[in-house]
Amino acid sequence: MSDAAETQAPMLPALSGRVVISVDAMGGDLGPAAVVAGIAQSADKNPDIGFILHGPADELRPLIEKRRLASRVVIRDATGVVQMDDKPSHVMRHGKGTSMWSTIEAVKKGEAAVAVSCGNTGALMAVSMLRLRKIEGVNRPAIACLWPSRNPNGFNIMLDVGADIRADQQDLLQYALMGMSYARNGMGLSRPRVGLLNVGTEETKGRAELKVAHDLIDEAAVKNDFDFVGFVEGGDIPSDRVDVIVTDGFTGNIALKTGEGTAKLIGDLLRQAFKHTPLSRLAALLALTSLKRLNKRIDPRRVNGGVFLGLNGTVVKSHGSADATGVSSAIKLAFQLAQSGFTERLAARLASVGHAGQDAPHNE
Repeated sequence: MSDAAETQAPMLPALSGRVVISVDAMGGDLGPAAVVAGIAQSADKNPDIGFILHGPADELRPLIEKRRLASRVVIRDATGVVQMDDKPSHVMRHGKGTSMWSTIEAVKKGEAAVAVSCGNTGALMAVSMLRLRKIEGVNRPAIACLWPSRNPNGFNIMLDVGADIRADQQDLLQYALMGMSYARNGMGLSRPRVGLLNVGTEETKGRAELKVAHDLIDEAAVKNDFDFVGFVEGGDIPSDRVDVIVTDGFTGNIALKTGEGTAKLIGDLLRQAFKHTPLSRLAALLALTSLKRLNKRIDPRRVNGGVFLGLNGTVVKSHGSADATGVSSAIKLAFQLAQSGFTERLAARLASVGHAGQDAPHNE
């Protein structure tokens, strides 16, 4: 972190009484203007949030002043930027002066409750692991994402979606516990339903480690107050049969990218169909309200934010292409997790697998 950043630390009392979110202004495809616009949306909706914004101060200060956010945002000067094609190993060795590093450092020092970044996913995970360290007992951290579903709250949780391509039976058990804790504290589900992704629902199907994981998660469910529905298939990911889908990062990432691509294809095909003839254009006009409702329901910006689980600190990874709405959505998720004391509850859960009730919803 730069000397300039250190000298601004005394400004933090200006954020006292607020939940402080540490935000990386750089690294997103749309630049810092989109990030600041997202902060402005969040600040307007929620007076209880304060921000530490990391990036080149000379570039950020005019954007903050334009949005009249000076009383809500502390700027941390960090001139280095992690590029999307930077290797994680390079960033771990040489990234100390970057906005991403500075963003994570604020969480490590306890100045902020949660970090949010639109930057390079691999580099962000590497820096987060280096600075925050894994929770004791966690072998592999995971990235959890929200998936549109038929459930009343509109979403399911899936993990891992790309933190690590491998996962043995013990890793899958930890993912189940972390996903269950996220569902309780991030979505308010008192008794989440957890499923293990497989090629079929029959207990005889799947790799050996999946069968062992099935039994481990089934046993853990009794002790940890969640329901294990057993094996689930790809078609169950958006269903109302389950709240948390557990899988390895290789499978989860492919499923995530396939789902995003399919959603975009369907949207493009719908637009083409409604433009095909004058009658179809009229039909589109008559169905405009319903189409807007559908678009809002499947808008990926509303579920923008993969959460890094298993670290001594909470990190939310926003899409690199996120606009102001997407950034605001990621900040909203970060705020909800911060309010629930999610990191502490997750650590307690993993440290005491045999004891139930330690991470019940915050309002209980």
